[in-house]
Amino acid sequence: MREILPELSRWYTAGEPFGLATVVAVSRSAPRGPGAAMAVGPDDEVVGSVSGGCVEGAVFELAKEVVETGRAQLQTFGYSDEDAFAVGLTCGGEITLLVRPVTAVYDTSFGEVAASVAGHRPVVVATVTDGPAPRGAALAVWPDTVSGSLGASGLDAAVTADARGELALGATGLRHYGPNGERREDDVTVFFQSFAPPPRMLVFGAIDFAAAVARIGAFLGYRVTVCDARPAFADPRRFPDGAEVVVDWPHRYLSDTEIDGRTVMCVLTHDPKFDVPLLEVALRTPAAYIGVMGSRRTHEDRLARLRATGLGEAALSRLRSPIGLDLGARTPEEVAVSIAAEIVALRWGGTGSPLADTVGAIHPPRLKSV
Repeated sequence: MREILPELSRWYTAGEPFGLATVVAVSRSAPRGPGAAMAVGPDDEVVGSVSGGCVEGAVFELAKEVVETGRAQLQTFGYSDEDAFAVGLTCGGEITLLVRPVTAVYDTSFGEVAASVAGHRPVVVATVTDGPAPRGAALAVWPDTVSGSLGASGLDAAVTADARGELALGATGLRHYGPNGERREDDVTVFFQSFAPPPRMLVFGAIDFAAAVARIGAFLGYRVTVCDARPAFADPRRFPDGAEVVVDWPHRYLSDTEIDGRTVMCVLTHDPKFDVPLLEVALRTPAAYIGVMGSRRTHEDRLARLRATGLGEAALSRLRSPIGLDLGARTPEEVAVSIAAEIVALRWGGTGSPLADTVGAIHPPRLKSV
């Protein structure tokens, strides 16, 4: 959804109605997770994807239909031998979609939500998918305000309270309520979609590899910052548009930067005077990934220097060094792919092995985050 919001905002602002299909539930080897979205707008323009191509044709027709009727629909697609190549999932999974019309009349808060996502302001959108409440009704919840309604004040109050609890987690998924928000009933199904600010990628050392890592980090959806103490290297012209470039000592910058459990760090300096003070700070943060460039000999020397600072083995075991997966990479772009592959594998619990050598489900259970 985040990827297609700019186009949806353009349609919404122009008063052009569009049909929006959102994945609200998946099972088994579904190709995309909850929150994946596809929309059909004016002149049958299509943006986004809900299945990687398996059911998009059927969803296209559904999206046009809900715009014409003004009524949202809930539709499940799964594998079947009879029509797998028509409207089924050839991968063998199952996805449930909420397809709803979006205009200023049907969804009064859509524009505010899009602006919040663009401005990195956290927001949760709660949408009725099933039960004795208006299907497709949406309620947008921010830390300090709400917009829209699910059709009953009690339901709005319960959903608002739960949504604010989800903001910190960035969770996306289904919840169940009674018609008036009763907690222990399941008549009404509501889909929560959290839009937390994008996770951060911090790249330390503005070398040629850093530009490639910054590009692939932005491609993966990270908000990228490149930091180096040397002004001649930390030149914004050397890095992709959108990447923040900071001239500062890495450890000093990191000490003054808020780090959370989604942050990834790529330390490319491989110079003790930069990376040892930096890693001493980094290893005391909750960052999800701390990868460090350098040879195995450099790594052993680095570990000895870090032990001398008082860091224990538990902290040192968090280092991904040498950085990246073994892909045989040589060029900066290839090394960037290697680093990105390690980050993705760590995030989703992947092994890094060829899929041809693995058994079981191709897609592991997904984390409930956006």
